[in-house]
Order: sequence, then C-alpha cells, then structure tokens
Amino acid sequence: MRDFQKTIEVVQANCHIADARHAREMSMCNYLLGMRELYIWEHEFPPSRPLVKDDLSQWLVQREMFWEDMEELDYSRVPVGNLEFDPFDIKGINAALEPHGLVYGGGLGRWGKPNFFLGQLLRSEKIHGLTLRVSGCEYARDITASPAALREGTLFLRTDALQRWLAEKVEIWSVHEADGALKAAIDCYGMQADKAGLLSRMAAQESEVLILHEIGEAMAEPMLGPQWRDMLLSFSSRRVIFFSRSVRDNLADCLSTLPELIKRRQTCSIHFYFSNLEGLRRTLFPQLVAAYEDWRDSGDISGLSAAASAGALHWQQVATQLLSIWQQEPKTAEATIDKWVEHHGPLAL
Repeated sequence: MRDFQKTIEVVQANCHIADARHAREMSMCNYLLGMRELYIWEHEFPPSRPLVKDDLSQWLVQREMFWEDMEELDYSRVPVGNLEFDPFDIKGINAALEPHGLVYGGGLGRWGKPNFFLGQLLRSEKIHGLTLRVSGCEYARDITASPAALREGTLFLRTDALQRWLAEKVEIWSVHEADGALKAAIDCYGMQADKAGLLSRMAAQESEVLILHEIGEAMAEPMLGPQWRDMLLSFSSRRVIFFSRSVRDNLADCLSTLPELIKRRQTCSIHFYFSNLEGLRRTLFPQLVAAYEDWRDSGDISGLSAAASAGALHWQQVATQLLSIWQQEPKTAEATIDKWVEHHGPLAL
C-alpha cells in the first residue's frame, strides 16, 4: 500500500471533512453508535475486545475538536498515480484503482451526507446488469459505513462494514438474549454449536441478502425514474424523507429480496430480515409481519410469498402516488406527504 499512501491520506481527509460537516446531524443514538464503531475501526480492535469507556470518551472529545478545524475545508481531488479525480467520480477512480486491487466508493448517502471509503478489492463482476465490487479490509472510511450501496450502476458490498455491523447486532442481543426474530436467526445460524464461526456464517449469507436488496433498488429505478431522487433532494423534512425511503425499501424487497429468500428457503436469512424490519417499514406493512408470524407458527411459507407479491404492486403504486403529488404540487407536496406520515393507515398494506 506504500504506492497509494497519498491516495489513502486524501480519501481519509475527505472522510473527516464529511464527518465534520454532517456527523452531528445524526440522531444522538446513531451518532454515538457510529463513533463507537469508528473508534474500534481506527484502533483495529477485534469486535470481541471490551472497550475502556474513558479512552473512548477522550477520543470522542478529541475527534470533535479536530472536526472544528476540518469543517470549512473543501474536498480534495483524489490522486491515483499521476492522475487526479473529482472525489465523486467513482467510475474514473475505480478504473484507475482496480488493476491495483483497490476499490473506492463516493456519493451522497442518507440525508445528503457525502460518504467515502477506500478498501481492498476482493472481486469485481457483472450481476443483473450491475457491476458488483466487493471490498475487504478498509484503508479509509467515515462514520457512516453502509454495508451495501448502489451508485451509478455499481453495487458496492463492504464485507468489513458488514462484519462489524453483525458483530454489533449480536453483541447488543447477547446482553438480554431476548426472544424474537433475531434470536431465531442466531439459533438458526448455530450459535450454540459454533459461536466462534457464527459471524463468518452470518456474513457469508447476509452479504447475498444485501446484494438482493440492491438488485431490488435497481429494479425499482426504471419504475420511478430519476425524478425520485430529485423529489428526495427537494424535501427538507427528515420524516418525509424517511417515509419515502421506507416505501422504496419495501418495494425493492418485494421485487427482489423476499421472493428470492422464499424461493431458496433461506430460513436463517428470513428470520434475520424480520429482525431488521423496523420503524415505518414495519408499521406500513402489517400483512408481511403477520405472514412471518404465521410462517413461524405453521411452517407454511405461502403467506409470505403472497404478501411479497401484493407488496410489489402496492408499494409501486404508493411510490408513484408520492411522485405524482410532488410533480403536480411541488410547493405543497412535502406538507401533504407529512400528513400521510402522521396518518398512514390508508397507505399501509
């Protein structure tokens, strides 16, 4: 990596600038969890290592002070050899990095926060008309490490971020070992038989589920068009944005994720999927939740299949309805949709 030290330094600096500008816009819970994960990554601690609270607190204070010096800086162009690229030129940067076994991600994530990372390229392949780039060890990253993302026809799967996210999920669950979908998933993956290999087994299978979701996002793209992104960027209310994203997430899962999991009878992943079906995505889709409970009780998966099929049609209609309102009344659409968030019963399935 010596030949790419400057590349790493610039990408990490851009990560710091993005965090300095936007990290504190996160909810307090997500901010603290993100900072904890970033601290573990920077110090290269294994997931199982207990953290010293005072050390973490001191690092957090120092990082926030450091951000004050970074907040007004501009993002730098990314150097690769003798070339320099705009930090959002993911196609150009990856074309230059791929021969050297590296992968780069850059784009606008949730709430418009820029996200960047640079990592080891494990493999690159074509899948369902998309370019899949799978990364391993990460050399630069910001506070937000989404395990998977779709950018300009490229599907990024970050296995390091996925393993860290899974470790956090299992660690939080293990405090009380509550019953529910997550316990069912962990039991299915065989925690009692082989705890050491649990995360590896989960990561191997759940990486495929993440790919399925992003394929669903790609399938939804021609249905909704580029106007969907323009609509989200025009909204200022986080509640409205989150509602709109929940509708599209449900659509993507009904188009790809759920049908494939059901077809493959991937029991562990189905349980894990429902352990992560939270918030509006869950309250908007009671038919799916009821079908899952019925499947757990009876073993009959037909209800899940029927709910996914119904959802594919329903969520496309709801998403189209959101777009139509925005296109017809752009100045008042956000207020209208906000009322739907408050009283979303008619839009639920």
